[in-house]
Amino acid sequence: MPTFRIAVLDLYNNFRNEGMRCIYQLLSRAEAANQVTFTVDTFNVRAENQVPGLEYDIYISSGGPGSPLPSDEPWEPLYFEFIDSLLTYNQTAERKKHLLAICHSFQLLSRHLGVGTVGKRKSTSFGILPIHLTEAGEAEPVFDRLPEPFYAVDSRDYQLTDINEERMSELGAVVLCLEKERPHVPLARAIMAIRFTPEVLATQFHPEADGEGMLRYMLTDERREQVVTTYGEEKYHEMVELLSDPNTIEYTESVIVPNFLQQAIERISESVAA
Repeated sequence: MPTFRIAVLDLYNNFRNEGMRCIYQLLSRAEAANQVTFTVDTFNVRAENQVPGLEYDIYISSGGPGSPLPSDEPWEPLYFEFIDSLLTYNQTAERKKHLLAICHSFQLLSRHLGVGTVGKRKSTSFGILPIHLTEAGEAEPVFDRLPEPFYAVDSRDYQLTDINEERMSELGAVVLCLEKERPHVPLARAIMAIRFTPEVLATQFHPEADGEGMLRYMLTDERREQVVTTYGEEKYHEMVELLSDPNTIEYTESVIVPNFLQQAIERISESVAA
């Protein structure tokens, strides 16, 4: 049975979260679905200044709390050195390294690669929200079978706007989807996913979020109180209703990360066979 080495970059900075559980769950399912073995190592990037080397086949860089804007924290240059080394390696290597960057990681990559403006939103975006595919998004194999719009967990105080088309063209990057339309709000729509290179995909939303697990978490007294206190009773009940619908984030979870992993496995296997 083929074995692939997976590096999970944990950017949650030791904050309690559901994202890491969801990532490990999807990796376990992908092993069975693709009849492969994964050797998984986790790197606590922000809390312990850990980053992987280039000995892995597939990398998943998580979401996390806090600001993606420049800081003097010691993990930041280490993280960007890793990103640069992976991109440089892929320019010449036959057996490419594949990277999925989620939420906080999406913002960090976008800032570091200079594809637009990463800045603070006027208000937090939080909920199970519709996301709209661009023409490139509709043609993206990893997004195959997603409806227009599709639904995903969105939780952010920052956003990417004002795309630098020249820089995107230089990288060969394309915008895959945008946040919900707000015709009554005179603000730019945030970018919700970018295909940076054939091997590097990044999403502002959380494609790893699972409906069943998040619903169970949302129904706990602690989480209910947090959401109601911060966002109101109506937002809480809306999220519970959408989490109960198998056609929203449960469907998104079944498409994006599994497709990303399957595509990476196939491409790596083809390069080895060649």
